[in-house]
Amino acid sequence: LKEKTEDLKRERRLAEDLLHQMLPKSVAKQLRKCQKVEAENYDQVTIFFSDIVGFTSIAASCTPLEVVEMLNNLYVCFDSRIESYDVYKVETIGDAYMVVSGLPERNGTKHADEIAKMSLDLVAAVRQVVIPHMPMGKLQLRAGIHTGPCVAGVVGYKRPRYCLFGDTVNTASRMESTSLPQKIHISSATYNALLTDDAYEIELRGEIEIKGKGKMKTYWLLGNKNYSVQN
Repeated sequence: LKEKTEDLKRERRLAEDLLHQMLPKSVAKQLRKCQKVEAENYDQVTIFFSDIVGFTSIAASCTPLEVVEMLNNLYVCFDSRIESYDVYKVETIGDAYMVVSGLPERNGTKHADEIAKMSLDLVAAVRQVVIPHMPMGKLQLRAGIHTGPCVAGVVGYKRPRYCLFGDTVNTASRMESTSLPQKIHISSATYNALLTDDAYEIELRGEIEIKGKGKMKTYWLLGNKNYSVQN
């Protein structure tokens, strides 16, 4: 009986660990208790999007198994690195990677700084990721960041997902889609949030046309004067 109890506890811990990888701990706890998870409004968060430059053509030149292996190598690398920052990985959609800071746990005004440091780390890290079927090839990342309000909540009954909603999500995605290879494209809102530390090297990109938003003044995030990315 004692052995069976220990086995049951071990299996329960494994199930909880898996659940916590899919949903925030606070959300998972409510779901386990069969409680309704209320959607929550956040005044300020910072959202990061990235994707692989030329992914469609890379995927077309290899087998499905090679595509999965390549993305797995990339995301295992990214997942291990973002643990060093106060961020939450929302999801991956194909070759797109979405991360937020400032929710589900609020962190005051730290969210822009955490995402900025993380993004510099990931852009540097992607060059070290090996493409199994293209040993001489190098992946390139295109990244975008925006800061603003959003709503977060759980949607769905089967395989429930913790999702973010609001214009901040859309704008962050636009920052990524209008970025350039190995560049981190940030909005004016993120730029202003990063100014408080005076720690970042930032270059004005200028006004560009953003679909659905019109002209926006944007910037390139180049580096941090006091922080070097992980080896």
